[in-house]
Amino acid sequence: MNTSPSAEEGFGTISVAAILAESAARFPDSAALVVGEERVTYSELWEQTRAYAGALRDRGVGHASRVALLMPNVADFARVYYAVLALGGVVVPLHALLKGREIEYMLRDSGAQLLVCAGPLLEEGAKGAAAAGIDVVTVLVPEGTEGAARLETEAAAAEPISTWLPLQPFETATILYTSGTTGQPKGALGSHFALVEQTNTLLTSTFDLRRGDVIFGGLPMFHTFGQTCVLNTGLRAGATIVMLPKFSGDAALDALARHNINVFFGVPTMYIAMLEAARTNTGRSNALRYCISGGASLPVAVMDRFKAEFGSDIYEGYGLTETSPVATFNHVGKAPRPGTVGQAIWGVQVEIARADVPDAIELLPTGELGELVIRGHNLFTGYLNRPEATAEAVVDGWFRTGDLGTKDGDGYLRILDRKKEMIIRNGFNVYPREVEEVLSRHEAVLSVAVYGVPDETHGQEVAAAVVLNPGSSATIDELRDFAAAELAAYKYPRIITLVTEFPTGPSGKVLKRELTARYSAADTPTG
Repeated sequence: MNTSPSAEEGFGTISVAAILAESAARFPDSAALVVGEERVTYSELWEQTRAYAGALRDRGVGHASRVALLMPNVADFARVYYAVLALGGVVVPLHALLKGREIEYMLRDSGAQLLVCAGPLLEEGAKGAAAAGIDVVTVLVPEGTEGAARLETEAAAAEPISTWLPLQPFETATILYTSGTTGQPKGALGSHFALVEQTNTLLTSTFDLRRGDVIFGGLPMFHTFGQTCVLNTGLRAGATIVMLPKFSGDAALDALARHNINVFFGVPTMYIAMLEAARTNTGRSNALRYCISGGASLPVAVMDRFKAEFGSDIYEGYGLTETSPVATFNHVGKAPRPGTVGQAIWGVQVEIARADVPDAIELLPTGELGELVIRGHNLFTGYLNRPEATAEAVVDGWFRTGDLGTKDGDGYLRILDRKKEMIIRNGFNVYPREVEEVLSRHEAVLSVAVYGVPDETHGQEVAAAVVLNPGSSATIDELRDFAAAELAAYKYPRIITLVTEFPTGPSGKVLKRELTARYSAADTPTG
């Protein structure tokens, strides 16, 4: 296929696959990935990727082909990811816990022609692929398994590709499905330019990442946070990524100690799980120097507890799948400002606009509360097959995030909440983040999620689900009184439930809509 650009399009070329290829040339003998006992150097990873690409090419994968990946954090994720991109194809990563019906929907919606599925996920993956009418090729399935087409076997017999296919900058590299709050997930189109420029910006002026760093790779690689910030940026830097196929607080602490991990990427639920595990697990890494949090707001109380326990500050940032993902961050070289998500990254503008004007961008003065809007090199190119949703999300060149916050005179941003998660009680706005911050300061509270529930008298009532520290005996009344002493009467939660865990999404973010759906006034204890 002829992919030569016209003069109007320019003649520059790019590929996310160059991240691995270039690092393999520069750091051939350095360890790129560690998974359990498996240790893969940069040169080995690129050699294996080229062989996988040869096998996929023989299956008809080429320029613009869409290939779905269903696998946990294992080395084969990286091999297949870069193999598809090197062929000029489009990667469609799928959440590892999806069921067959959900997999079928994404395969059909994305137009995937092939599913590459890890053996442990094959039962649901095969169901989805069969229903969508596409072929499956496996990884991590034992040799001789009946009926399994093994990519490893096919790669061993294939002629490896020589290098990656250069593409026009705004060609699609990935289709990442966003969970959304209503309706079916939407496929966000990520371009090679946005993903490569994001990686470069994160390394040059945003993160404190260095060649030789050992990075915790527990964030799911099928999600934008793990995929871009850990995999792409880590390999671009020449770091070693210690992949963790299944996260737990104890497994994370064990990995820190065993591998002398010095850079940790996580979401708030991960940091909370590590603090809980640290009560009985003595595993530590004296090398830990730098921690990054994203995906959801991190309570300041959790940040403080982590610093006291592990001796490392947590640098918080903000972004979305549609922004590749990082839009703001507490930048390298500056002490983090707790409670903020930092400043806009290089080359990206983040402003506050009126949230109640959907069809235009009306920017607000410094300090006023409104909706975060973003424009810059990091934006996606739209939602697959959904022009109306794209037009609603991108207005006057700005991406409307749906998040409410403020921006101060120094450019630091604070996130109050999702626009759709804001609670209106008796006509007054209640921002769950503020209530969560207060409850997180109670010594018995491990984590908390605040959400709104319907109420005939007040319109909505403020509810809180709380996970207590192990061994704590705090009561619902005690927690309610604690919040009432710190918050205005319309803000504190009248409804508090004690839970053992929260429902979470693919990145570990708490799914408040599920908490709301579970609520029933008839059987919810309110003390």
